[in-house]
Amino acid sequence: MARQSVFDMKFSKIYPLLVQKAEKKGRTKAEVDEIITWLTGYTQFEGLDVTYGEFFENAPAINPNAALIKGTVCGVRVEEIEDPLMQKMRWLDKLVDDLAKGKPMEKILPCR
Repeated sequence: MARQSVFDMKFSKIYPLLVQKAEKKGRTKAEVDEIITWLTGYTQFEGLDVTYGEFFENAPAINPNAALIKGTVCGVRVEEIEDPLMQKMRWLDKLVDDLAKGKPMEKILPCR
């Protein structure tokens, strides 16, 4: 069986995993939602029937301060990712990772 690209996975499958990652560390779904809204401009995204790639391609407004997100996800520096779509996905991963690590929201979202 061929491995499914993250670009083609349904956002509705990835979203609960992001929430679960945060909740396992004592954070809340509301905090994950705040991060997603800050990064993408979406105010309603639960139940969206789009791929993860489409989710970012059609985002209402990627936050202009997202380029300030620095650090590593899976050993890759997010600021060095060349594919713009993959970089947006990794930005979200980085923000949720920081949330799960216990960082306060003021430190997670640059120029909030």
